Amino acid sequence: MAASADRPLRADARRNRELVLASAMRLLSESDGAGGPTLDAIAKDAGVGIGTLYRHFPTREALVEAVYRNELTAVCDAAPALLDELAPVEATRAWMDRYIDFMIAKSGMADALRAVIASGGNPYARSRELLGSAIRLLLDAGAADGTLRKDVDADDILVSVSGVALAAGDKNMREQAGRLLDLLLDGLRYTP
Repeated sequence: MAASADRPLRADARRNRELVLASAMRLLSESDGAGGPTLDAIAKDAGVGIGTLYRHFPTREALVEAVYRNELTAVCDAAPALLDELAPVEATRAWMDRYIDFMIAKSGMADALRAVIASGGNPYARSRELLGSAIRLLLDAGAADGTLRKDVDADDILVSVSGVALAAGDKNMREQAGRLLDLLLDGLRYTP
């Protein structure tokens, strides 16, 4: 039985859920699109029983949606953590790399995400809002320290980085994606 909204998961249940999510993310992102990994394969890879997987994720679609949302949250939550460790320009560039890596992994999940949508789910419901908030945090920090322009819209950066992911977001083109991100960041730098 899943934890109720007012009762947190026990530590072992939370650990098992995280193991399933990590295994599912890796196996789904490595998928060749031909149906993807079975739930049994995901449970085995995670080191849990199939009953444990179903206790947390009653359907394949529920698992796929949870994987996507978990990874999106990790990308968005990285922004403040990066700003704690790095100067705003470096934090922004590091965040862009994380976003590209997320997009590459998500492309391996394309068929699974389409199945979620076909079943009535909407894994993308708050994606743009969450990503825009993360980018805005980075841009505001750079504008505050004078290293990034103040006149840039977070949504424009999201579209630009997404464009890089679409054009050069293949694992084999990762180096080119990095160069394109460097060009984008150069355009964001403040110059008097």
